[in-house]
Amino acid sequence: MTANLLDYDLEGLAAFCERLGEKRFRAVQLYRWIHQKGVARFEDMTDLARSLREKLPGVCEVRGLPVLTQQISTDGTIKWLFDVGGGNAVETVFIPEDDRGTLCVSSQAGCAVGCRFCSTGHQGFSRNLGSGEIIAQLWYAEHFLRKRFNTNERVISNVVMMGMGEPLQNYSALVPALKTMLDDHGYGLSRRRLTVSTSGVVPMMDRLSQDCPVALAVSLHAPNDPLRDHLVPLNRKYPLAELMAACKRYLPAAPRDFITFEYCMLEGVNDQPEHAQQLIALVREHGVPCKFNLIPFNPFPDSGLKCSGKAVVKAFAEQLNAAGIVTTVRKTRGDDIDAACGQLAGDVLDRTNAAERMAQRRGQVEQAVVWQPREKS
Repeated sequence: MTANLLDYDLEGLAAFCERLGEKRFRAVQLYRWIHQKGVARFEDMTDLARSLREKLPGVCEVRGLPVLTQQISTDGTIKWLFDVGGGNAVETVFIPEDDRGTLCVSSQAGCAVGCRFCSTGHQGFSRNLGSGEIIAQLWYAEHFLRKRFNTNERVISNVVMMGMGEPLQNYSALVPALKTMLDDHGYGLSRRRLTVSTSGVVPMMDRLSQDCPVALAVSLHAPNDPLRDHLVPLNRKYPLAELMAACKRYLPAAPRDFITFEYCMLEGVNDQPEHAQQLIALVREHGVPCKFNLIPFNPFPDSGLKCSGKAVVKAFAEQLNAAGIVTTVRKTRGDDIDAACGQLAGDVLDRTNAAERMAQRRGQVEQAVVWQPREKS
């Protein structure tokens, strides 16, 4: 199979061109044609030397992802289902707002973390995406939207790595994709407008701070270790004290002076006043400047969970805000096309017996609602 130029960041593309006996400026030209103009046919890249245009088709291509379905919500949200081969698919969501256009991008087919409230995790894990498969979602969406809105201006101003998968468990493919999103010859995104969401892969958080520091969102969802162990199983490997320390280490390199904590509101599980007090104590103890984003839970079959009531969510937010912690409630978008947070599932098969494990642990989650301190060893 010939090389896919979507796999390369600019440095990688320059090295590829050098192997073909071409100078670096040719890589910059190629990069601009592909990412800024959305052109895939080398014969249409008119300022490339004719000899290069004739050489490229024999050794490489610009290979996007086939679109299986496209759904448009009543609120303007668009969801695409992309074919990544082997019977697997990933979903990508565009969320239009008055002051921005945000694209939610997937990094894996499925997810191995298995958070109890996430439909994607419930479907199990299939495989990591390559860099080209990650960037292909942005490549397709950006140029589709320009045609849809009849503009040559950039439509997507923000990208969040919050689609299917745990981005930091696919680190080697993630970083080149991020660099392409940031590159002025590529998509020219600001580091403040490019967000990686993680459930707390502590070593990779440290690496990201050195290799490509962008905005960071941490899927917290619980204020204590016993409850988080059940809601976010990765917590058993990287408990809250380690996660908070990693957040604090990340901040000096980050484009923002705070960490965003995502918190899915689950009725009777993590939404009580004592949970809010524990969150306040947690961030104060570890001294992590932060913002909380409360996310209404989007129910799906077999989760055994319910969304907190609006009054409960409002009271929870007020309790955090009163303690001086900036707290917002995420507006649900695209729920009529299953594009809301936690609903992305695609056609990924349940290859990790996630449904069986979820059923076995449902009772354990209920028992862990009330916090009990860990015994000191």
